[in-house]
Amino acid sequence: MAEHTLALIMGLNRRIHRAYNRVREGNFMLEGLQGFNLHGKTVGVIGTGQIGLAVARILKGFGCRVLGYDPYPAEAFQALGNYVPLPALLEHADVVTLHCPLSSSTRHLIGAAALAAMKPGAMLVNTSRGALIDTQAVIDALKTRHLGRWRSMCTSRRTSCFSRTSPVTGSRMRCS
Repeated sequence: MAEHTLALIMGLNRRIHRAYNRVREGNFMLEGLQGFNLHGKTVGVIGTGQIGLAVARILKGFGCRVLGYDPYPAEAFQALGNYVPLPALLEHADVVTLHCPLSSSTRHLIGAAALAAMKPGAMLVNTSRGALIDTQAVIDALKTRHLGRWRSMCTSRRTSCFSRTSPVTGSRMRCS
């Protein structure tokens, strides 16, 4: 899952999907596809369990400054980055990635207030549970361009923002 998280970050950063579509159309222009170098950027890792630690190790290898937030700090994270309160992580991170379980205290952990606290233009990646994020608040932040990029493996079941059906069965896909 850690490698998948980095693949999502790199894909968003370099706009791989857009580049793929352009090449299919015979357009080989690089304009708007360059992204930024991860080296030197600040990445916030929310949830520093096994997956969060693995992501932090990889990001450290990229030369990123790694900030972490977890109510149950892992001693191993100290060698990779610094723990900070969630508001400080959101304020300083160029990229925020979620690796925490869904519970009553983490449901919609990233909502309108958290998004407003994020650095303008920041990237948000969620490879955990969809309900960690208030999908409508994320869409609103993308529309105003306060949030630069977003990738999530799943959205909340209760969102009506997307109509997601399986291409195989034609039935509605469910995420938690």
